[in-house]
Order: sequence, then structure tokens, then C-alpha cells
Amino acid sequence: MKNLLTALAASLALTTTAAQAGEISVAATAVPHAEILEFVKPALAKQGVELKIKVFTDYVQPNVQVAEGRLDANFFQHQPYLDEFNASRGTALVSIAGVHVEPFGAYSSKVKSLDELSEGAQVVIPNDATNGGRALLLLQSTGLIKLKEGAGITATVRDIAENPKNIKVRELEAATLPRVLPQVDLALINTNYALEAGLNPTQDALAIEGSDSPYVNILVTASEKKDDADLQKLAQALHGAEVKQFIVDKYQGAVVPAF
Repeated sequence: MKNLLTALAASLALTTTAAQAGEISVAATAVPHAEILEFVKPALAKQGVELKIKVFTDYVQPNVQVAEGRLDANFFQHQPYLDEFNASRGTALVSIAGVHVEPFGAYSSKVKSLDELSEGAQVVIPNDATNGGRALLLLQSTGLIKLKEGAGITATVRDIAENPKNIKVRELEAATLPRVLPQVDLALINTNYALEAGLNPTQDALAIEGSDSPYVNILVTASEKKDDADLQKLAQALHGAEVKQFIVDKYQGAVVPAF
């Protein structure tokens, strides 16, 4: 009986291991990341990999949970954000695939063009280091502000050197920006949150990044998992011709393939 129980336990262990080997959990923001993952899910299933997608509304927990091993990977961020997160949190997360670019945009429900912004206009930007800097760089490209020499993607409001219209720039959590849009004059919004809010970046943005944006959205995992066979299958699937066409057709320029 003891030998039988041991054999059964070994068999169950093998079965459990096999099931886990064919299953990966990925954190994503709802639009477009989770939608793209849902698109590749059937192709992965044909390869024996079950893709479990967990949707988040913030930019912190997806990295925290991958770093802690509670999830296998995430898909929501660009490399500058990941670099800043690793540096500030002491994590060792790595990119295994670049998938798309979401051109960052400036939106308003009060004016039709940036020229209409009044003196002292209220402007909100993301409060995380890289997206805040990205927003300020976009504001600089429109001529609304000028940043100090050398200020780059980690620029903050303290780096504003010239501000002809004396606009008031406030930093808020990225996910809240679409909700406060009616209360401010201008909001600099990440495209995933803009799309979730029903905004069309190519039609509604008063200013938008060009197609040469360096902010490619990436599939990220812990460094020790970067060669995992199932994650590599997901990375390959995200680089498929079908995914590229899906992005082009569905998002009409609001999301641009980066492969």
C-alpha cells in the first residue's frame, strides 16, 4: 500500500508539473495589450500553451507580481519605464519581445487646438518618471514649454525653463487622466488609457508623437525566465504576421506594429 501511494503521489506530481509547463500567466492593461493577447491565445493553445491573461489598471502591480513570481510575464510598458522601475525597485525584469508603439497624445474637451489654450491653462501629465518626461517632451515639441538643456525622458516639471503661457502642470496617476479630462484644459494621456476611455488618438489628440517614437511596448518577464520555452512561444506569436495585421486593422494608426 505504501508503495502504491508513493507511486500515485509521483504520478500526480508529474501531471501537475506538465500542466504548469503548458500554462503561462500574463498581466496586461485592458486596451490594447489584453486584446492583442486574446488574439494570440488560440494560436498558443494549438501549440499546447494555455495563456491566462490578468487585466490590471495600474503600472506598478504588473511588475511587482512578475518580480515576485506570482505571474510569469507582463505586457503593458515600454523600455524606459522598465529601466526606471528596475532602478528604483531593485528588480531584474527583462524584455523578451518588442510588439507595438502607442503614440502618446494631448487631449482636451475644452479647446479645439493648442493655440486656444488660455494664460494659466490647467494641464495634467502622468506622475511616473518616464511617462511624465515623455509628456513634457511632447509639450515642448508643440512650443508650449521649453525644457532645460539636457532634460530628457526623465524630465520633471522642475525642468521647465520657459513657459510663455504660464500653463499650470500637475502630475497625476496615469490611469486617472481620462477621468479628469473634463475638469482640466489639457491632459497628456497614454494611448492604452485613451482607448479605454473611448478616445481616438488619431482623431481626438491635439498633439501626438510621430511614428519614430522610441517607446515600444514590450513583453517582460523575470531575468531567470527569459528563455522559458512557453514564453518564447508567446514572444514568437506576438511577432506573427497575423498579429501585425490585427493591430493595423483594429487600431487604425492609434497603435503601430514595431516589428
